[in-house]
Amino acid sequence: MAKVNTGEKEFTLDEVAEHRTSDSCWLIIGNASNGGPKVYDVTDYLDDHPGGAEVMLDVAGTNADEFFEDIGHSKEAREELAKYLIGTFKMDAAALAKLKADAEKQLQASASASNAPLVLVLVAMIAIAIGYLQMNK
Repeated sequence: MAKVNTGEKEFTLDEVAEHRTSDSCWLIIGNASNGGPKVYDVTDYLDDHPGGAEVMLDVAGTNADEFFEDIGHSKEAREELAKYLIGTFKMDAAALAKLKADAEKQLQASASASNAPLVLVLVAMIAIAIGYLQMNK
């Protein structure tokens, strides 16, 4: 497939979501801090990806920006990615709703995960206090 490196075409989340296979693998990568979300057709790069095709196929057809950034890709990887740019991601109402729902899920997950150690410490402190009070009666 010929790449359109102008970045002028806009794609919706539904359009990107149709490309989730090794025959057609698209990713949304980018955020406000690096020029905004862009759409990449990485189908031709799957076999060359150092981490293997599977890691890219796991996030195919989705907004893979957080995954991409968490890995800590090099400048060279970012330059390679630029070769596969086919357009920009159009933030329609459905995409905004999905992003908001995903952000809320992440917030809830991180809040519950970060509270677990606090609860354990609190329970341990209460047990110690009860034990101390029992010993000093």
